[in-house]
Amino acid sequence: MLDIVIEARDAAISEQMKVKRILPFRLRRMVGPFIFMDHAGPITNAPSNLHALDVLPHPHIGLSTVTYLFGGKVMHRDSLGVQQEIRPGEVNWMTAGSGIAHSERFEDPAVLTAGNVEMIQTWVALPEKNEEDTPSFDNYKPEQLPIYTDKGVWMRLIAGNAYGLRNDVKTHSPLFYLSVVLDANAKFSLPKEHSERGFYIIKGMITLNGQTYHAGQMLVFSKGVDPTIIAKEPTTLMLLGGEPLGERFIWWNFVSSRKERIEQAKEDWKQGRIILPPNDNKEFVPLPEDKSKPPGDLPKPQPLS
Repeated sequence: MLDIVIEARDAAISEQMKVKRILPFRLRRMVGPFIFMDHAGPITNAPSNLHALDVLPHPHIGLSTVTYLFGGKVMHRDSLGVQQEIRPGEVNWMTAGSGIAHSERFEDPAVLTAGNVEMIQTWVALPEKNEEDTPSFDNYKPEQLPIYTDKGVWMRLIAGNAYGLRNDVKTHSPLFYLSVVLDANAKFSLPKEHSERGFYIIKGMITLNGQTYHAGQMLVFSKGVDPTIIAKEPTTLMLLGGEPLGERFIWWNFVSSRKERIEQAKEDWKQGRIILPPNDNKEFVPLPEDKSKPPGDLPKPQPLS
């Protein structure tokens, strides 16, 4: 059965960057290991001050950030000294582990003028045994991500395994993550390999059991259910899910299986023990005011990545 329909909420991740926030949701914190999902853009009105869109250096622990672009380009810099421009169809997979800081900047005015910057970022919680792993970063090119086509269906496997597709994107637990494009009237089903499954509608409209769903909604399904999705018009979906990891706490950009670890991360950021990107260390996002909310609540703001 259909477990829940999540409506994306408006959020801001920088001075001018607005996003649609899908996960976490108060009635559904995770889908498989996915604990966070933001949809940014498409940006159609570029601000006069390009810097206002930038997501300044900020910290993470206990998760991997996964960035996927539909249009435009973004510059990533992190504590490891990595400087990587990400373009459409590529995947940036950064594992924070014990702690890392990074920034995302929009440095090409021509791209913003074209009005086509659009991206999805998810966070994948790490298994307990990997929460303190050494931070790492990988960029995967489109040719490393298998594509499958059928009548009215195009899909790219971003990570994990589904529909018999696999790739070499390094993950830490069983999951699947795909970008899917459907022609009008195309029929589609979810993969059966995983316990928790859902999809977010980027654009377009679908019907399911006679009910219509639209862009900005995520649908999450119980195990064993095999829904038939019918596109009412050209539609783009992001499919995700996998095996649950157990309870996770989330506060700002920190994810952990232990509340006390999040408290440590707060202090580490305040004391400068999480290193800023060496090639982007002149400014950063300060720790938000706590307001006495315990880890597990959802204070705002939460940066995109």
